[in-house]
Amino acid sequence: MLDFNNTEIAFSAKSEGELKNAYLLFNTIKYPGLVKFAKWATLIALKIHFPLAWAVKPTLYKQFVGGETLQDCEKAINHLKEFNVMSTLDFSAEGEQTPEGIQATFDETIRSIDYAKENKNLAYAVFKPSTITTDELLAKASERHSELTIEEVKAFREFKERFMALCQRAYENDVRILVDAEDYCFQDAIDKLTDDAMRKFNKKRAIVFATLQMYRHDRMAYLQKIYADAIEKDYIPGIKFVRGAYMEEERARAAAMGYPDPICKDKQATDENYDAGVRFVVDHIDRFEMFMGTHNEESNYKLAKLIEEKGLKKNDPRIFFAQLLGMSDNISFNLAHEGYNVTKYVPYAKVNDVLPYLIRRAEENTSVAGQTGRELRMLKAEMERRKRK
Repeated sequence: MLDFNNTEIAFSAKSEGELKNAYLLFNTIKYPGLVKFAKWATLIALKIHFPLAWAVKPTLYKQFVGGETLQDCEKAINHLKEFNVMSTLDFSAEGEQTPEGIQATFDETIRSIDYAKENKNLAYAVFKPSTITTDELLAKASERHSELTIEEVKAFREFKERFMALCQRAYENDVRILVDAEDYCFQDAIDKLTDDAMRKFNKKRAIVFATLQMYRHDRMAYLQKIYADAIEKDYIPGIKFVRGAYMEEERARAAAMGYPDPICKDKQATDENYDAGVRFVVDHIDRFEMFMGTHNEESNYKLAKLIEEKGLKKNDPRIFFAQLLGMSDNISFNLAHEGYNVTKYVPYAKVNDVLPYLIRRAEENTSVAGQTGRELRMLKAEMERRKRK
C-alpha cells in the first residue's frame, strides 16, 4: 500500500550520517532571514570571485547536486537505480548570455543527450531555452515579435536552430527531452517552438515534452489546444506538469507592465488547475505521455489513484512521477517501492556555476508551505526509528 509516511522506505538509501547532515541542512534553511542573507552574501562573493566551494560543497551542493560533470553523476545515478529510481540529468550552470556562454551550454546539453542514450538508468534529458539565447531576445520575440530588428531576426533564427538541433539529437538517440518552462514574458515563443518540435519528432511516441506551469490560469486551455492539434496532425504530445516557479515576479511584472495577472488567484485554484490537467492527460493517455513533477503529496496520491481507476499498470511507460534530488524522498522512494515509474531531477555543474540554482532550492524550502517542516519531521522520525531497532 502506498504510504508517504513510511520513513524506512523513504530513507532506505541514506546512511545515519547522511540523515543527520540532511536534518542539519533543512533545520538551517528553514529560516527565511538566514536564506536571504546567504543569497546576498553569495552574490557578493561571486562578484569578487571569493572561493565558496569549501562551504557549499559539503552542504547544499551535496544535498541537491549530482556532481560537477556527467561522469561525476554516475555514483548518484547508480545509487538511485538500486532503489528503482531513475534519473534525469539537468545541466544547471547559469552561464553568461554571451555567444561563448550560449555555445558552451548548447554543447554540454548535446553531451547530456548523448550520455542519456548510453545510460539506461536515465529517463529523460532536459534543457532550459533561455540558456541558449538571451533574455532580451526571448522576451521581445514572445511579446513584440513584429518589432524585431533584422539583427534580432537573425539571432532568433539561430536560437530556433539550436532549439531544434537539441530536439533532433534527442530524436536520433531515442531519448525523451523536457523543454523547461520559463517566465511568462518568454513563454509564448517557447510554446510555439515546442509545438513545432512535437509535431516533427513525436509521430510514433513522445520525444519532446512541453512544460506547463499550472499556476497560469490559461494552461488548461493550452493543453486542450495541444490535444486537438495532436489529433489533427497525428502526433503524441509529451506533457510535463509543474505548478510554477516565478509567481511573485510574474505578478509584479504584470502590475508594472499593465497586463492581466497570468497567475491563478490562489493556491487552491492552482491545485485544482494542476489536478485537472493531470486528469485530462490520464483520461486521454492513448494520445499523450506525461511527466508529473511535484512535491505535493496529494497530487501524487491522486495520480496513483487515477492509474488504478483507469486499469493501467503502475509502471505504464507513458507516465512518470518526478521530484528533485534531495527533496521529498518520502514520495519518490515509496512510489518506486510500489512499482511506479519515478525519476529524480539530478542537477550537475561546477559549484560557482550552480549557486543560483542552490539558492533557489533554499528559498523554495522556506516559501513552499510546509516543505521544510515535512522534510524535518520525516528525517527525525527515521532517525528515531533506527535508534529503536
